[in-house]
Amino acid sequence: MIGGDVPYPMLSDQGGKIGDLYGVYDESGVDFRGRFIIDPDGIVQSFEVMTPPVGRNVSEGLRQIQAFQHVRATKGGQVTPSGWKPGKTVLEPGIDLVGNVWKKWKVAEADSDVAIPVEE
Repeated sequence: MIGGDVPYPMLSDQGGKIGDLYGVYDESGVDFRGRFIIDPDGIVQSFEVMTPPVGRNVSEGLRQIQAFQHVRATKGGQVTPSGWKPGKTVLEPGIDLVGNVWKKWKVAEADSDVAIPVEE
C-alpha cells in the first residue's frame, strides 16, 4: 500500500485454493475480485465479489471494517446506518426502528462520493 502498511491481513491466492473455497475462482485460472470481512470469531460479516475489469473501493472497505468494529464493540447495542463513519449518528436496534430509520437518521449524513439531491 502506498504511504504505509496495510493494518489488516491481505492475501494473494496464486494457486486459487482460497478463491475456490469462497466461490470466486474462475476455471480459466483467474479469481474474481473478492473482499471478505471476517470477524475475530471467523464469521464472514460481509463480502463483495466483482469481475476482474472493475476495481473495488478501498475507502468503502475500510469504512465497513470500522462500522463492524463499532457494532462489535457495542455488542450489537448500536447499529450503523448507510455511509456511517465514526462520530456520525448510530441507531439503537429494535422493532421501533423498523420503518422509522428516517426519523433518527438523514440521508445527508451518508458518506458518499455520489451527489444525491436531498429534500429536507
